[in-house]
Amino acid sequence: MLIVSLCFCFRCVWRPQCFASVVQRDPPFQLFSWHTCLLGIVSCLVMMFVINPMYSSGSIVLLLLLLLFLHYKSPTSSWGYISQALIFHQVRKYLLMLDVRKDHVKFWRPQILLMVANPRSSCQLILFINQLKKGGLYVLGHVQLGDLDSLPSDPVQQQYNFWLRLVDKLGVKAFVDLTLSLSVRQGTQHLLRITGLGGMKPNTLILGFYDSCTPEDFFLQDSAFCDASMELGSEGEYNFGVDLPSLQAHFPPVRHVESPRWLSPEEYVGIISDAIKMNKNVCVGRYFFQLEGEDKDSKVDGSERTIDVWPLNLLQPGSRDYEDVCSLFLLQMACVLNMSNKWRHARMRIFLNVETESSDQGWVVNEETFRELLKKLRIRASIKIVPWDSVVQHHLQPEEEEAKQALSEDFLSAVNSMLMEHSSQAAVRFLYLPRPSPQRSQNRQYLAQVEAVTNSLGPTLLIHGVTPVTSTEL
Repeated sequence: MLIVSLCFCFRCVWRPQCFASVVQRDPPFQLFSWHTCLLGIVSCLVMMFVINPMYSSGSIVLLLLLLLFLHYKSPTSSWGYISQALIFHQVRKYLLMLDVRKDHVKFWRPQILLMVANPRSSCQLILFINQLKKGGLYVLGHVQLGDLDSLPSDPVQQQYNFWLRLVDKLGVKAFVDLTLSLSVRQGTQHLLRITGLGGMKPNTLILGFYDSCTPEDFFLQDSAFCDASMELGSEGEYNFGVDLPSLQAHFPPVRHVESPRWLSPEEYVGIISDAIKMNKNVCVGRYFFQLEGEDKDSKVDGSERTIDVWPLNLLQPGSRDYEDVCSLFLLQMACVLNMSNKWRHARMRIFLNVETESSDQGWVVNEETFRELLKKLRIRASIKIVPWDSVVQHHLQPEEEEAKQALSEDFLSAVNSMLMEHSSQAAVRFLYLPRPSPQRSQNRQYLAQVEAVTNSLGPTLLIHGVTPVTSTEL
């Protein structure tokens, strides 16, 4: 009787939203509603315990065990899942309540769009960003090059199942958004504008690094991607609960060193500039194929890890502002990573670059001021003072207008050596990503400078923040 009442109550509540039912037969009495069903459920429960409390408790426990068994062990059904309809109704309801006009810096969280060219060489970065999102939105984006006018059908639609299977294999909590475009830059612009819904839209774009390194094929290193089998349903559709066709066969092999690229350096830097113009924070990850212990079955101890943060713009030695928007955003992202499950025991170190000769004892005041800032922001980290007079002396300040973005090779090499000396043993490094020059002619030079600074450094995330993420108000 209790089960019958529950079924009738559920039917009354869901009937207005259910459009998939072929036959709907109304109850034979007029007062049928969820109120009367709820009253029947409560009455049944009361009478059960009045008659025999012990048997009533046992039957309820048995019912719950049966529901759990059916939930986890039931075979795949071909008539759909009512839970998906219920979830859709609730998600739509609360998305409408998530008002973007009520956003506040105190409730900010990273909502990330990670652009992936080939998952074979990006799995470690995908897993790392899954830790960095900290309960925020996480979207894997991919641009398929092509023109829909010259194609018989949309090739993107056929790829969603493979990408979703990849998400399941990696165990990340991410959505997938694919698009078809004539260029990667144009497709990335599309995804930045339309990805998400309502108040859940990406505020941070993350890219892999553009360099000449030979990509590592993660699929060949993980047996989970080698043992996939293919099973098709009676109608030629893939069955849930079984492996999709091998991901090895679907995703193309990693790019060879001499293979042509789909993306030019100018287009890559243009994507960074576009994101900043659209008021999106930008992160660039390099050497993350060297990062160990990010997979879900890893036994790496977080206490053995170190997170190094360099909040100063190392390509502009004259800048001494550690409290600008970009530096604070960089600190916030490092703190978010330090709060995640696999990184909560890692040690966080913040490096302050000072010029001891020109500032006398001013660096002491600077350290105290920065320590007060960390206390206000409730960031637990050790502060390391790094004198870099020997590095700054290589910095050139050309007078010509067209050479203002030029930096000497000696200076870039000295910066890289300084980072190697102090952060070579760190698990991951957070560096300040300078804003690209508005002149397109400087794009290759900008990319070469960033590449020289991070050369052979290990897993590094370069960050440029444009939105405030900290507040000291109650």
